[in-house]
Amino acid sequence: MDDYDMDSLSDTSRMIKGLPPYNMDDQLLPMERRSTCGCWAWTCLVAAMNSLAFLLNFLLMATIFAIVLLPTIVVVYFGFQCHSRVLHSTASYCKTILDDNSSSALIILGFVIMSPLIVVAMAIYCGLVRRLRLFLCFQPWARATYKGVKWRWYEDGGLCGCAKEWSSQVKAWV
Repeated sequence: MDDYDMDSLSDTSRMIKGLPPYNMDDQLLPMERRSTCGCWAWTCLVAAMNSLAFLLNFLLMATIFAIVLLPTIVVVYFGFQCHSRVLHSTASYCKTILDDNSSSALIILGFVIMSPLIVVAMAIYCGLVRRLRLFLCFQPWARATYKGVKWRWYEDGGLCGCAKEWSSQVKAWV
């Protein structure tokens, strides 16, 4: 303590201005900025790749939810189709099997079983996305601004991470 002058040190004198990169070997130090035209071109490319990754995730989620929620959709559809105050279809099953009380019961049953099926669909979607590593398809915007930023998915075994085994090392700043 005698070597340091306590009055000249402040609480903020050694603070880091920003978080360091996750892995110093992945980037060229110091990173070089792109030209204006190059930055715009790479921005369009990164935006197109991120839009494609978003579309892929959205289509996967819509497909899984449509398949898992199909029983609810069918039950509610038949309930609304055969109820006399909603659509009142002239189909034979509406006249012989389903009256207003049973149609109301189908509507209620459909909405009651919807909540657990939404949880199941979301669990299936999250598990599949984690297994396929689809969120690694999103690229950072620094890829467009700086030279030397590597593609996130390249060293992890391709787009879905199938070529390498699971990485047990988590790189995150806490």
